[in-house]
Amino acid sequence: MTRFLALFALCFVPGFAVQAEGPTPVLVELFASQNCSACPKAHRTMREVSADRDDVFVLTWSVDYWDYLGDPDPMALDEAKSRQATYAENFGIRAPYTPQSVYDGVKECPGSRKKAVLRNITERLDEDRVNSISMARAVSGFTVSGQSDEALELTLIEYLDGDDNTTTMVNPVTSAKSLGLWTGQSEPVQVNCTRSCAVLLHKPDYGEIINVLKLN
Repeated sequence: MTRFLALFALCFVPGFAVQAEGPTPVLVELFASQNCSACPKAHRTMREVSADRDDVFVLTWSVDYWDYLGDPDPMALDEAKSRQATYAENFGIRAPYTPQSVYDGVKECPGSRKKAVLRNITERLDEDRVNSISMARAVSGFTVSGQSDEALELTLIEYLDGDDNTTTMVNPVTSAKSLGLWTGQSEPVQVNCTRSCAVLLHKPDYGEIINVLKLN
């Protein structure tokens, strides 16, 4: 599934103060629905994993294809459905399902199976994830530095965290916005977030996650 990548007009602001970041965490994405009977167990698993580890970053995407089983899911996003559909194609599985968990865009398993969840995290950490592209927070945004043989995409994610999150989900996503393609520029990028937010650097068409940076 190929989707249109709108090149966003990035705002470059000189003189940003840059804060160095630590190792890139494994991005764990959970696809769930309030009408999914197995999802509460997956939410518990993700809460435990998120609380116990500092080498993962969990995002929860709500989908709407189970809405016919009950009330419409108020957190459902069109982006979540298209993202998961592309993952299903990439993984060669028959169809999207819940609760599905995805690891850096390249591994997946049911999010309710904690042993499988931990195994996928460990396998990703054991793989050669060291790359020459780094991201760092700046006063009003972030910077990307390094080299890549291909253009990569930047996506800005907003999510609920802390007191803003009154759900049982870990970091439920409220919006996702493409910031366009990164082709090697190192100038600071200015972003405006109304909630907690993070930037994903990844291969186009929901490809492998190269780096993740929390901005809050």
